[in-house]
Amino acid sequence: MPYKLQPGRMHMMPTHFGPAAGPRQGPDGRRFEGVDSPRTASYSVSFLTRPEQLEALLPMGFRLAGDPVVTVTVSYMTEIEWLAGRGYNTLGVSFPAEYRGERDRARGPFLAVLWENLADPILTGREQLGFSKIYCAIPPPSVLNGETHCTADWLGFRFMEMNLSEMESPPAAPTGEAAAETNGPDVAAAEDAELTGTLHYKYIPRTGDWDEADAEYAVLTPSATPNRRVTAQRTVRGRVRFQRAEWRDLPTQYHIVNALAGLEQIAFPAASIMETVGGKDLSDQRILR
Repeated sequence: MPYKLQPGRMHMMPTHFGPAAGPRQGPDGRRFEGVDSPRTASYSVSFLTRPEQLEALLPMGFRLAGDPVVTVTVSYMTEIEWLAGRGYNTLGVSFPAEYRGERDRARGPFLAVLWENLADPILTGREQLGFSKIYCAIPPPSVLNGETHCTADWLGFRFMEMNLSEMESPPAAPTGEAAAETNGPDVAAAEDAELTGTLHYKYIPRTGDWDEADAEYAVLTPSATPNRRVTAQRTVRGRVRFQRAEWRDLPTQYHIVNALAGLEQIAFPAASIMETVGGKDLSDQRILR
């Protein structure tokens, strides 16, 4: 007798073996609270670029909001509860934007792309949440004589390098994705209020009709993250560079990396290193109408 999907439970392919296990659904359907996990070390560098270059990366309904500052953040996460204590690393690129829909208005960092070095969060993040996630290798940072060096590569082709140095004592304000998670009103505010959080654009192509979408809409990660605590934070000087690639170097990602490498770097106004404990399962993710 053919199986039926279980009501009230989340399923992902392959559906034949029962409800999916992941960050928003653990054994027996239980939730992960994220009170004392994960532990995250984030390294961020921001650079000023030309506004028209960023506007060209925004989907319909979005526009640039504020200064054309790109924030590149490399994060190393450990003790992740839904991975039974394991961890993974991420590389995100964001810039300030706002969305104006028929009903919703939202403002925050637009997460243009998020690389991760593990398939499990990539699949769940793309399918369930609408994050623009793709794969790369993100080795641990190297630290020597007060300098930190972060890199990312795909099958040996290094396409990103970040350098941070000259650590100072004044605390740095959270940037990029970090700012979206620590500030702003609850998403349950009135419909006419402006929402805050990290902005995304979900797109899933339709099988057989390859130029059409099965799903296409703006998505918001609400800013409120009550369990997240900053345990250390400091300002540094930093620079980041994306290496231009040919098709043979990055067959499925060269167009992404080359677009980022083509952004003019006018100045590097901010860089920081931040350590946090706690988070959330992102089950408050919502579609923007």
